[in-house]
Amino acid sequence: MKVSSVGYVVRDGFRNVWRNKVMSVASISTVAISLFLLGVVWLFISNVNHMVTKVESELEINAYIDKTYTRDQGVELMNQISQLPGISLVSYVTKEDALHILQGRFGPDANLAETVGEYNPLPDMIRVKASRPELVPDLAKKLENTIGIETVRYGQGTVEKLLQTADWVERAGVIGLIGISIAAVFLISTSIRLTVYSRREEITIMRLVGATNWYIRWPFLVEGIFIGLFGSLLACAILYFGYLQLAKYLTLNLTFIPLLTDQQVLLTMGGNILAYGSGLGLIGSFLSVFRYLRV
Repeated sequence: MKVSSVGYVVRDGFRNVWRNKVMSVASISTVAISLFLLGVVWLFISNVNHMVTKVESELEINAYIDKTYTRDQGVELMNQISQLPGISLVSYVTKEDALHILQGRFGPDANLAETVGEYNPLPDMIRVKASRPELVPDLAKKLENTIGIETVRYGQGTVEKLLQTADWVERAGVIGLIGISIAAVFLISTSIRLTVYSRREEITIMRLVGATNWYIRWPFLVEGIFIGLFGSLLACAILYFGYLQLAKYLTLNLTFIPLLTDQQVLLTMGGNILAYGSGLGLIGSFLSVFRYLRV
């Protein structure tokens, strides 16, 4: 296409959207709904992955030392464990420190030190952090088989459940998105087909004066892109302001939930949604043009 024709194609494509306001609004709404659902699923999956990453970064193995071991034996055991491969950090937590940590979790109203008196039932503990989260299960098994270690705890099952939830939501979201995308493409295709039919006499004249096939087709393709773009812009606006309100509410009321707030990630997500919406519009118009405009 010549550069001089680009302006005509863009203007004519926008004019087509305006001429068929009812069908265009219906098409834009369908695209907006489908992309809104995509954005909701995407945000949920991103937040679940963010939580999983945060949990993994804080994941530690608590290895409780046999109560018959002396403090010196416990320290020697810690030095032995620190030589295992895949360990990035090892620390020794005495039963006094463990009681202090437990006191902090229950708050100042619960005086645990006074409650237990001179007898502290908590064992000394070795806190281990793996160099990579995926090494935690294997390290835990090694620690369980280490002489002098009575019990091992590392929150097993939590990360696995989060990952399973994220995988299930992603699969369900993809299936739903495919169905809604098909509906959006069909409606956009119908809108473009009506435009082609209403301009059949004009198209015939253009052919008679020597207009090329692609010169006739391009305005309809641009119309589809406009429909997809407007729908995706509407979806992005709703998602942006809706997510800000939800994030504000959860930050104030559920402070323990680590929400994704990285602006770069959110902007990338918005750009992908805009590209996807434009692609839906282009596909819908492409199908209509090549099926109903055989020039």
